[in-house]
Amino acid sequence: MKITICGSIDFTEKIKEIADILSAKGHIVEIPLSAQKILNGEMSLKDYLSAKQKGGDIFFREKVKEDVIKRYYRIIGESDAILVVNIAKKGIENYIGGSVLMEIGFAYVLGKKIFLLNSIPEISYKDEIQFMKPIILNGDLEEIIKWRSRACRASSVRSRV
Repeated sequence: MKITICGSIDFTEKIKEIADILSAKGHIVEIPLSAQKILNGEMSLKDYLSAKQKGGDIFFREKVKEDVIKRYYRIIGESDAILVVNIAKKGIENYIGGSVLMEIGFAYVLGKKIFLLNSIPEISYKDEIQFMKPIILNGDLEEIIKWRSRACRASSVRSRV
């Protein structure tokens, strides 16, 4: 299964950890471009966050040759599912920010399966996330494998009918 991971730049190390686990289980995994650049040593998380605090991350978005929002929309469209890495940030348990909310919306509109690593945070747009019916993993990545097995069995049953 091809899975696109969505999450805050602050979660880069956790994103890498999860991507490595999923890749080892045979999944094709996409991660955010900014996380890729940090992991490749092209920029540091500290410098990125410092610049973002001063003037937002528009500096990064303008440096990239391709529109990063449209890029991730395309990548999500080519995927079977998204996995939202939502852990604590800014004093909010299971944080989901604006960009990730858009990515969840992209996945929903494109008919992709939406997995959340943890439960939906207590934020002003909680209802919107709930409406898109994500599968809450409660931190257990094995649930993705179990879901896929159930989906394959269901598909097999439908094709025999």
